[in-house]
Amino acid sequence: MLDSKKAETFCRLNRAYNTVFQPNRLSIGLVVPLEAHGNNPVPDMARHLERAQMAEALGFSSLWLRDVPFNVPSFGDAGQVFDPFVYLGALAASTREIALGVASVVLPLRHPAHVAKAAASADVLSGGRMLLGIASGDRPEEYPALNMSFPDRGDRFRDSVDYLRAMAEHYPRLDAAQGTLSGQIDMLPKPTAGRVPLLITGGSQQSPDWVAQNGDGWMTFPRDAASQGRVVADYRRRISEAGLPDKPVMQSLYVDLVDRADAPPRPIHLGFQSGTDFLRQYLNEVQHLGINHVALNLRFNSANIEDTMQRLADALLPEFSNTEKRT
Repeated sequence: MLDSKKAETFCRLNRAYNTVFQPNRLSIGLVVPLEAHGNNPVPDMARHLERAQMAEALGFSSLWLRDVPFNVPSFGDAGQVFDPFVYLGALAASTREIALGVASVVLPLRHPAHVAKAAASADVLSGGRMLLGIASGDRPEEYPALNMSFPDRGDRFRDSVDYLRAMAEHYPRLDAAQGTLSGQIDMLPKPTAGRVPLLITGGSQQSPDWVAQNGDGWMTFPRDAASQGRVVADYRRRISEAGLPDKPVMQSLYVDLVDRADAPPRPIHLGFQSGTDFLRQYLNEVQHLGINHVALNLRFNSANIEDTMQRLADALLPEFSNTEKRT
């Protein structure tokens, strides 16, 4: 249960972080592609920029991309097809207000210098709208393709976080497994708030204490209410015991929104099919448990995407929004 007496504010970071994450409140974002492609792992990316602009105009807080280097048939999900950092550039140029997040960059498959440069560039070009989810990766088939080892990905993840943090400094110094920063060279541009917010996904092969202490927030997955309440409370307990200020928690959720507002829920992959009444009830419940942001995924939605986005905005955003509806 969320203690409303605690954490009247989170740390102030960039424009996206300050808007999307507010204590004791829940905001709603959308997972890209904004497309229903069901069991087909590869979306056609139809009207993808127009739908991103529509999401912004309706007042959704964020758009979330994924880092999927390869289409792995056994996983059945090719993400949004485009490279996330290239796509962030296109979205930054096509929108003005909505937060742009990656959920999540697979750090062990990328050199952290490239990640730091790309993320800072996206942050500056978008006017501080970048949120960087980071993960250790869960698709073993991708690692040999990049001559990387899967079992030790947790060690590389941890080293990469140190490297990312160092790169935000001016003329950084660091001696790490991924390379040596001598203090004689610098990385440009610098993020708008001094650092790009890092949101750790799940456990990322780390201890719970490390996760609580080293991220600017936590990304987790949908669970039943009792279980979700326990893991969120445990995360925040570990933050408090480390003497750190509170941090936000966000989760994903697949939804298939049906026409009848009072339609009861039916389970689907990592979410449910329902009407807006039950979805609103669910969001109120997870907000009470301490979730600050929910990223809705419409992959399995059976209705028209534009109509669904409009219905979600009309039914939910007056209650769950940290931004005003834009016209």
